[in-house]
Formats: sequence, structure tokens, C-alpha cells
Amino acid sequence: MTRVVFAPDSFKGSISAADAAAALARGWSAERPGDVVELLPMADGGEGTVDAFALALPHARRMPITVTGPDGAAASASWLLVPGGRDGDAAVVELASTSGIEMLGENLLPLDAQTLGFGQAIAAALDHGVERLVLGIGSSASTDAGAGMLTALGGNFFDASHTPVQPGLRGLNAVAQADMSELRALPPGGVIVLSDVTNPLCGSRGAAAVFGPQKGLVSEIAEADRTLARFAKLLGGNSDAPGAGAAGGAGFALAAWGATLVPGAGEVARLIGLPQAIAAASVVVTGEGSFDGQSAGGKAPAHVAMIAAAEGTRVNLVAGRIASDVVTAGFAEAVSLTALAGSARSALAEPARWLVQAGATIARAHAD
Repeated sequence: MTRVVFAPDSFKGSISAADAAAALARGWSAERPGDVVELLPMADGGEGTVDAFALALPHARRMPITVTGPDGAAASASWLLVPGGRDGDAAVVELASTSGIEMLGENLLPLDAQTLGFGQAIAAALDHGVERLVLGIGSSASTDAGAGMLTALGGNFFDASHTPVQPGLRGLNAVAQADMSELRALPPGGVIVLSDVTNPLCGSRGAAAVFGPQKGLVSEIAEADRTLARFAKLLGGNSDAPGAGAAGGAGFALAAWGATLVPGAGEVARLIGLPQAIAAASVVVTGEGSFDGQSAGGKAPAHVAMIAAAEGTRVNLVAGRIASDVVTAGFAEAVSLTALAGSARSALAEPARWLVQAGATIARAHAD
């Protein structure tokens, strides 16, 4: 009898990690009904991070909240309250569901998207009295260096005439003064930030150059990079620190606040007991929406593969698309939903259907 662990990340904008894991398991079980399957959906700090923690911690409770979305409109969100007994309560807050790019659909706002809503959710958790914060910062819609988030936490940013600046990168470009005198203190147990990238704030690997195009920045990239550099000097902190460029610079702002940045996939994996599950398994199936050059830099599938390699467990990859220039040699099987469906459009239209087929395809290739 084979034990199989399904640990995919979400397929961004298409299907959640939990639903992806379930679909892959259905496909596998259709081919090999006698095998034991275990669903451990993953996250790396981006979309689905709160869901992964909620599944791993059944005593946790979602706390609904209305925030200002990345486009300035009111948006419904929630943060996760994790009762901690004598250690005090903790909160898990996700940028993706409060200030995330998926909240904008196709209406990208490269100069005006903001992180105010993320800060509002953090403030709500602090108001509740939590002792510790765990923050996931992937899937950001903005390149505002976390200024919106800091504003919600008590920071104030002014232009040369001491007028509060507009939200987003547009306002960041006008910042001449930063007043952090009213910035809220960190909770007693500190703040851990789950990041899926290690990029610095500025330069050729920085927030604007690498992630700006995904958010609609084209001709503005060089100016955006200069704006981020000016803001970093104004605020203080280490703009070259790994992860400072995460979430359009929100990683930098959080580190300047005093938070500690850690690889998101590793922290989530530890919490949900993934290393132990993989050690007891014969096969692992992981995946994400797009497996490309960024995937090896801290994304969930790469971390799952690392754990599997250490345990000597066979690992397989399923992705919405697999870039032609990436190496998948570490995976026993690598299946693209785009290839199965015949086109990216078809794969995106029915992700669960093609994930079921992918699970079946990998099961047929497996030999005991």
C-alpha cells in the first residue's frame, strides 16, 4: 500500500490550495483506490496562507473585518485568531486577501494600488489584544513600500508642503517627510513575516524591476526604483535585506517596524507537520499555478521538493504552466495543466477537471 501526500500551493486566480489538493487526490484515487492519501495544502505567505493555517489549527477562529482594498474601495476580509493559552493569542493576517492583486482582477493600478487594508487588518488584530502576529505578504497589488500599511498603524507621510500624500506609488513619489511618532508598538511576542521571495527593495532584483511589470508598471520602473530608494533613506532600515522587496516593498516596511522576515513556505510546512508526513509517505505531489524562474526562490513547491529530497521520498510536480526555461529534473513527473488541456484558457476555465486528470496521470506513472 502506497501513502501519498498532496501538498500543492494555490493555483493563483484559479483554484485554492485546498481544492487543488482534493482534485489531485481524486484523480490519483481513481487509478489507485487502495492507496492512502493525505491532503496538506501549502502556502508560502501569499494567497491561501490563512486557509493553510486554519486547516492546520482547527481551534483557530476567523475574524471578519471590512478593510480598504488596494483600489480604495471597501472590501470584506478576515484575519485568523489562534488561541494560545498561557502563551497568549496569536493572529495570522494575509496581505493577499486585504491588499492583494487578485482583488483587482484585470484592473491593475500600478501607481495607485495601496496596502492600507493590510495595515487595517493588522491594527484590528492588535486592538483585539493578540500577543503575536504572523503576517503573510505574498500576492501584493501595489508598489507602495508598505506606506499604506504603516499609515494604518499610525505612520504619517507628507509632501514638501506638509500635506498628507496620496495612496500608492504616486503618493510615495511625493513623500518628503515621515512622522513615525505615533506608530503602534509591536505586540509583546513579536511579529513574524512569511515571505515567498528574497529580493532586496531596490536595484535590478528589486520590487519595481522584478515585480512591477506584474502589477502594470512598464515605463515607470526606473522612476519607481528611485522612489523606493528615496523612501528607504527617509524611513531608515536595510533596503538590501533579503525580502525587503517582497510585496512591493512591504517587506522593507515591516522590517523597519521591527518584524522578522522568514521563508514563508518553511514556516507553514513546519506548522502543518509536512516534514513528518513526507517522511512517512512513499510519494508527494506538489504544485502551483506557474512554475517558472521565481519558483526556486522560496515558493512552496521548491520547499516541498527539498523536504522530499532530504527524506528520499519521490516527489511530483503539477503546475498550471511550466516555463520552458526551467529545470524540473528534481521531480519524478512534471505535469502541465496547459499541456493536458490544450491551452492556458482551457486549463484556467476548468482547473479542477484538469487537476483530476493530472493526479490520474501521475498515478498511472507510479510503480510500487
